[in-house]
Amino acid sequence: MKIEANGINIHYEISGSGPVVMFAHSLGSDHSIWAAQKSALAGRHTVLAYDLRGHGKTTASPGAYTFDLLAADAIALLDALQIEKASFVGISLGGMIGQAVALAAPQRIDKLVLADTTCAYPPEAQAAWPERIRQIAASGLEPLVLPTLERWFTAPYRAAHPEVIERIGALIRATPVAGYLGCCHAIAQLDFSARLKTLPMPALVVVGDSDPGIPLPLAQALAVAISGAQLAVIPGAAHLANIEQADAFNQLLLNFL
Repeated sequence: MKIEANGINIHYEISGSGPVVMFAHSLGSDHSIWAAQKSALAGRHTVLAYDLRGHGKTTASPGAYTFDLLAADAIALLDALQIEKASFVGISLGGMIGQAVALAAPQRIDKLVLADTTCAYPPEAQAAWPERIRQIAASGLEPLVLPTLERWFTAPYRAAHPEVIERIGALIRATPVAGYLGCCHAIAQLDFSARLKTLPMPALVVVGDSDPGIPLPLAQALAVAISGAQLAVIPGAAHLANIEQADAFNQLLLNFL
């Protein structure tokens, strides 16, 4: 389904019944990565999964995006659907947006789940984003597909589940370059670390123990930055822990919610 919100058309899916849980996906994917969570939560929750600006079937507006803009998209979608309050689950880029939404409108967030994400990168990692933006502008997304899949899933999982790897690779390839670049500009400015201590809602930080993009110290720093946040480490998972270890991820999610 699509709805106009914050000046763009946002594609979303909503199903189930009960308290609303909103899901935000990673850079270069779409709402479909949450299929296992949708099934697990359907009996107890209303699941709202949407395509971020510039991804999937949501408008890919040109230019650099900011986290203020991406958070405003999520809040506008809640407004358009007349949802006053929801728990928010975000992975990677989606987790960064979750932090931005919680900071911008804490009264709208019941509980916050931040998976395989960070509130700030070390200087050397942050400095790499402008070069990444330059390379994508010059060569498109194809050169990123294989190294991204290698970061997102462990080698044993890739070998055992080629059909999943093919499907996720197709999502990366299908992402509009304008949308990918727009979100990269937002990530290049990421730093919520000093502000998160003000968040009032319960928070759960989840990370795969084999995530090369968000190593454990970054997840630990995020959990420390949010007063009272819980930290959970999922064994045998890389960056997309919600897919690679769906059962473990779902159990953590259900227990927390």
